[in-house]
Amino acid sequence: MSGNVVEVGDIREWQGLNVVDGSGSKIGSLEGVYFDTSTDQPAFASVKRGVPAKLVFVPLVGATVSPKQVRVTADKKTAKDAPSIETDGELSSEQEPDLYAHYGLVYERGASGERRLGRR
Repeated sequence: MSGNVVEVGDIREWQGLNVVDGSGSKIGSLEGVYFDTSTDQPAFASVKRGVPAKLVFVPLVGATVSPKQVRVTADKKTAKDAPSIETDGELSSEQEPDLYAHYGLVYERGASGERRLGRR
């Protein structure tokens, strides 16, 4: 598949794009992007899915972007079972370690204990 590795400058244009897994199965539509507060790099996308709609989180490591979709490395089932929030909710600091653990990622708070993810 042609696509670009995730570029920070393009993120505002991604809202509403389909988010698909490696096999092309649709997970949902991109709602927002959460950045790693220590590196300022995009770390997770919040993806709107289901009825009633909720937001699940998928890692953006290894994601590629094309004009019509964002392809992530997480599979649809894993994403579907990921920690979620209401569509008007916020990811709490307490949920961050569970989110990283769900995808087998290492979670560390900032040097002063600050949270790891920030939304833009």
